[in-house]
Amino acid sequence: MRANRLLSILLLLQSRGRLTAQALADEFEVSVRTVYRDIDELSAAGVPVYADRGPGGGFALLDGYRTRLTGMTASEAETLLLAGLPGPAADLGLAEPLAAARLKLLAAVPQAAGEGAARVGDRFHLDPVDWYRRAEPPPHLPAIARAVWGQRRLVIRYESWSATVRRTVDPLGLVLKAGTWYLMARIGDSIRTYKVAKVLDLDVLPDGFAHPAGFDLAAQWQESLQRFARELRRAEAVLRVSPEALPLLDRLGADAAEAVLQAEPDAEGWRRATVPIEGVGHAARLLLGFTDTIEVLEPPALRQALAEGARRVAALYRG
Repeated sequence: MRANRLLSILLLLQSRGRLTAQALADEFEVSVRTVYRDIDELSAAGVPVYADRGPGGGFALLDGYRTRLTGMTASEAETLLLAGLPGPAADLGLAEPLAAARLKLLAAVPQAAGEGAARVGDRFHLDPVDWYRRAEPPPHLPAIARAVWGQRRLVIRYESWSATVRRTVDPLGLVLKAGTWYLMARIGDSIRTYKVAKVLDLDVLPDGFAHPAGFDLAAQWQESLQRFARELRRAEAVLRVSPEALPLLDRLGADAAEAVLQAEPDAEGWRRATVPIEGVGHAARLLLGFTDTIEVLEPPALRQALAEGARRVAALYRG
């Protein structure tokens, strides 16, 4: 622990320049006395650190004492820092390694590049969690992440939509989608997707597995998304959409909104489009919120479901 702190102090002084003893103590949550002992150890080890007294004083390294990362430009360093999301890293149990890696990167790049890269956190913040949702990492996510990285086979008890099942899987990769973590795992010759929050418990087996040759996590995820969309939206509806409904079309899904927006408006601004739907019941629940700004032309079963839903709502609030 102390050796890590000594290295981190050195990297901080390289990346930030002069720092007071109190600032270092606050950074590492130790006493000022401990910081002075650490500085003495760095000096004894040959690190050219010196102290300036007074209001503007503090500890600093001699000019030119830097470790440079050959070939890395300012824009490359900024991109690397932007790619490290602290929220997801914390979910995976990697908050401290990410902070250490960020510090080492800032210390390693040339000073001009480091100054630009250090501003990334002050200018950009990436929040992967969707609106109206809480950022609650699944309890088993760190263990699954370690199994993915270590190529260790898992036995998971999983709550699917129809039943609770037990599976032995080879964890191949993790994907963060709109604030939700998914595990892509191999069972036999097939690759399946599991919502990590639905993993009730797990056991890490002692035996490992060989990662499939040529496996591309990003490509596999995209294929999974496309397959899910095809299987989910097998039905269609014909809608007549008013101009007032256009700003709210995302509620119907991106594919439905795109179909409507591509349709030519009539003289009054209404658009007629055929859109994919999951089913009559699901579509009726979504479309009821649009009241009279969207008219369903087909299928008749969806028109009937909307009429029945409107009657139930009217009866609920009548009188």
